[in-house]
Amino acid sequence: MKKVAIIMGSDSDFPVVKKAVDMLDQLGIPREVRVLSAHRTPAEACEFAASAKDNGFGVLISAAGMAAHLGGVLAANTTLPVIGVPIKGGAMDGLDALLATVQMPSGIPVATVALNGAANAAVLAAQMLALSDPELATRLEAMREEMRQTVLEKDRKMQEQCQ
Repeated sequence: MKKVAIIMGSDSDFPVVKKAVDMLDQLGIPREVRVLSAHRTPAEACEFAASAKDNGFGVLISAAGMAAHLGGVLAANTTLPVIGVPIKGGAMDGLDALLATVQMPSGIPVATVALNGAANAAVLAAQMLALSDPELATRLEAMREEMRQTVLEKDRKMQEQCQ
């Protein structure tokens, strides 16, 4: 199975990123977590992205706040899918990170999830990998069914409570 790389611009982003780590672990997907900055370690970030395919990665998740150029830097240096997680905070409360992540030039896309949406980034990465991994596809289907059953149980309890 291909690995997922989770790259954050600062270790202060880890409380958000942990949700992606946990989701990938739950789904049994190998992952690597790194701190690489588009601005403070640009050569290392570029090298990581450029060698990611050869190093067994299938998807990169990029988490960054404020200027949030990390996703674009990674995407510019690989043809692997890059999923951006804009981190909430700063003077614009994450709007700057969202716009910097989603507004990429033609030909260099960064798929973007919601502010602090690390868990969804992990699910999206899993869906991408599941295109060529039937066992992972089955685990995703089981996770969806579990969510469905949880909601149905909550609905049942609500109906009993409101009778």
